[in-house]
Amino acid sequence: MSTKTRAIYPGTFDPLTKGHLDLIERSSKMFDEIVIAIGDNPDKNPLFNVIERAGMIKKATIHLPNITIVKFNSLLVDLATELNSNIIIRGIRTVADFDYESQMTYANNSLKKDLETVYLMPTLEYSYISSSVVRAILKFDGDIAHLVPSTILEDVNAKREGNN
Repeated sequence: MSTKTRAIYPGTFDPLTKGHLDLIERSSKMFDEIVIAIGDNPDKNPLFNVIERAGMIKKATIHLPNITIVKFNSLLVDLATELNSNIIIRGIRTVADFDYESQMTYANNSLKKDLETVYLMPTLEYSYISSSVVRAILKFDGDIAHLVPSTILEDVNAKREGNN
Protein backbone atom coordinates (compact mmCIF):
# COMPACT_ATOMS: atom_id res chain seq x y z
CA MET A 1 0.00 0.00 0.00
CA SER A 2 1.49 3.32 -1.04
CA THR A 3 1.08 6.44 1.01
CA LYS A 4 0.08 9.59 -0.81
CA THR A 5 2.03 12.69 0.06
CA ARG A 6 0.05 15.80 0.87
CA ALA A 7 1.99 19.05 1.17
CA ILE A 8 0.66 22.37 2.39
CA TYR A 9 1.65 25.63 0.72
CA PRO A 10 0.51 28.35 3.13
CA GLY A 11 0.40 32.05 2.40
CA THR A 12 -1.65 35.16 2.13
CA PHE A 13 -1.58 35.22 -1.70
CA ASP A 14 -2.76 38.84 -1.80
CA PRO A 15 -2.71 38.60 -4.78
CA LEU A 16 -1.36 35.39 -6.27
CA THR A 17 1.79 36.14 -8.29
CA LYS A 18 3.64 34.36 -11.05
CA GLY A 19 6.20 33.43 -8.40
CA HIS A 20 3.53 31.71 -6.31
CA LEU A 21 2.20 29.90 -9.38
CA ASP A 22 5.72 28.79 -10.30
CA LEU A 23 6.13 27.15 -6.88
CA ILE A 24 2.66 25.58 -7.03
CA GLU A 25 3.29 24.08 -10.46
CA ARG A 26 6.70 22.72 -9.52
CA SER A 27 5.60 21.32 -6.17
CA SER A 28 2.54 19.71 -7.78
CA LYS A 29 5.01 17.46 -9.63
CA MET A 30 6.76 16.48 -6.39
CA PHE A 31 3.77 15.62 -4.21
CA ASP A 32 0.52 13.77 -4.76
CA GLU A 33 -1.57 16.66 -3.44
CA ILE A 34 -0.85 20.32 -2.78
CA VAL A 35 -3.13 22.08 -0.33
CA ILE A 36 -2.95 25.81 -0.89
CA ALA A 37 -3.77 27.23 2.53
CA ILE A 38 -4.88 30.85 2.35
CA GLY A 39 -4.25 32.75 5.54
CA ASP A 40 -7.40 34.56 6.61
CA ASN A 41 -6.07 37.31 8.84
CA PRO A 42 -8.12 40.53 8.47
CA ASP A 43 -5.60 42.34 10.71
CA LYS A 44 -3.24 42.34 7.72
CA ASN A 45 -5.73 44.52 5.79
CA PRO A 46 -5.57 42.45 2.61
CA LEU A 47 -6.46 44.04 -0.72
CA PHE A 48 -8.51 40.96 -1.63
CA ASN A 49 -10.75 39.08 0.77
CA VAL A 50 -10.15 35.35 1.24
CA ILE A 51 -12.99 34.38 -1.12
CA GLU A 52 -11.54 36.55 -3.90
CA ARG A 53 -8.06 35.12 -3.31
CA ALA A 54 -9.40 31.56 -3.41
CA GLY A 55 -11.22 32.30 -6.66
CA MET A 56 -8.08 33.70 -8.29
CA ILE A 57 -6.00 30.72 -7.15
CA LYS A 58 -8.62 28.34 -8.50
CA LYS A 59 -8.57 30.10 -11.90
CA ALA A 60 -4.78 30.09 -12.05
CA THR A 61 -4.42 26.42 -11.04
CA ILE A 62 -7.33 24.91 -12.97
CA HIS A 63 -4.81 23.00 -15.12
CA LEU A 64 -3.41 21.21 -12.06
CA PRO A 65 -5.53 18.22 -10.96
CA ASN A 66 -3.89 17.73 -7.56
CA ILE A 67 -4.60 21.14 -6.00
CA THR A 68 -6.92 21.75 -3.06
CA ILE A 69 -7.62 25.23 -1.70
CA VAL A 70 -8.51 25.89 1.93
CA LYS A 71 -8.59 28.95 4.15
CA PHE A 72 -7.21 28.97 7.66
CA ASN A 73 -6.89 31.29 10.62
CA SER A 74 -5.13 29.00 13.05
CA LEU A 75 -1.64 27.81 13.75
CA LEU A 76 -0.12 26.14 10.71
CA VAL A 77 0.76 23.08 12.81
CA ASP A 78 -2.91 22.70 13.74
CA LEU A 79 -3.89 22.85 10.07
CA ALA A 80 -1.21 20.27 9.23
CA THR A 81 -2.58 17.95 11.91
CA GLU A 82 -6.16 18.49 10.71
CA LEU A 83 -5.14 17.73 7.10
CA ASN A 84 -2.96 14.77 8.08
CA SER A 85 0.10 16.31 6.45
CA ASN A 86 3.62 16.69 7.71
CA ILE A 87 5.06 18.65 4.77
CA ILE A 88 5.08 22.44 4.43
CA ILE A 89 6.23 24.18 1.27
CA ARG A 90 7.76 27.63 1.57
CA GLY A 91 9.24 29.88 -1.07
CA ILE A 92 12.42 31.78 -0.43
CA ARG A 93 13.85 34.50 -2.64
CA THR A 94 16.47 36.10 -0.43
CA VAL A 95 18.65 35.53 2.60
CA ALA A 96 16.15 37.61 4.60
CA ASP A 97 13.35 35.24 3.50
CA PHE A 98 15.45 32.27 4.58
CA ASP A 99 16.19 33.84 7.96
CA TYR A 100 12.49 34.45 8.61
CA GLU A 101 11.38 31.07 7.26
CA SER A 102 13.97 29.14 9.23
CA GLN A 103 12.71 30.78 12.45
CA MET A 104 9.15 29.79 11.52
CA THR A 105 10.31 26.25 10.77
CA TYR A 106 11.99 25.94 14.17
CA ALA A 107 8.90 27.34 15.91
CA ASN A 108 6.64 24.92 14.00
CA ASN A 109 8.94 21.99 14.83
CA SER A 110 8.81 22.89 18.51
CA LEU A 111 5.03 22.35 18.29
CA LYS A 112 4.94 19.40 15.85
CA LYS A 113 8.15 17.35 15.71
CA ASP A 114 7.36 15.43 12.53
CA LEU A 115 6.62 18.53 10.44
CA GLU A 116 9.07 18.96 7.55
CA THR A 117 9.53 22.17 5.59
CA VAL A 118 10.59 22.09 1.96
CA TYR A 119 12.09 25.36 0.72
CA LEU A 120 11.79 26.17 -2.95
CA MET A 121 13.37 29.06 -4.74
CA PRO A 122 11.33 30.60 -7.54
CA THR A 123 12.57 30.42 -11.08
CA LEU A 124 15.06 33.25 -11.64
CA GLU A 125 12.67 35.29 -13.78
CA TYR A 126 10.20 35.46 -10.86
CA SER A 127 12.72 35.90 -8.05
CA TYR A 128 11.93 39.59 -7.48
CA ILE A 129 8.15 39.27 -7.46
CA SER A 130 6.17 39.53 -4.24
CA SER A 131 2.54 40.32 -3.50
CA SER A 132 3.64 43.51 -1.75
CA VAL A 133 5.46 44.64 -4.92
CA VAL A 134 2.29 43.97 -6.92
CA ARG A 135 0.15 45.94 -4.45
CA ALA A 136 2.61 48.85 -4.48
CA ILE A 137 2.55 49.02 -8.27
CA LEU A 138 -1.25 48.80 -8.26
CA LYS A 139 -1.43 51.69 -5.81
CA PHE A 140 0.28 53.93 -8.37
CA ASP A 141 -1.67 52.52 -11.33
CA GLY A 142 1.34 50.71 -12.81
CA ASP A 143 1.37 47.74 -15.15
CA ILE A 144 1.33 44.40 -13.32
CA ALA A 145 0.69 42.09 -16.29
CA HIS A 146 4.20 40.64 -16.06
CA LEU A 147 3.80 39.90 -12.33
CA VAL A 148 0.51 37.99 -12.01
CA PRO A 149 -0.89 35.02 -13.94
CA SER A 150 -2.81 36.14 -17.03
CA THR A 151 -5.84 34.18 -15.82
CA ILE A 152 -6.31 36.58 -12.88
CA LEU A 153 -5.15 39.85 -14.46
CA GLU A 154 -8.73 40.96 -15.05
CA ASP A 155 -9.64 40.30 -11.40
CA VAL A 156 -6.66 42.26 -10.14
CA ASN A 157 -7.27 45.15 -12.52
CA ALA A 158 -10.96 45.26 -11.52
CA LYS A 159 -9.92 45.67 -7.89
CA ARG A 160 -7.62 48.53 -8.90
CA GLU A 161 -10.46 50.23 -10.73
CA GLY A 162 -12.72 49.79 -7.74
CA ASN A 163 -15.13 47.50 -9.56
CA ASN A 164 -15.06 44.89 -6.77
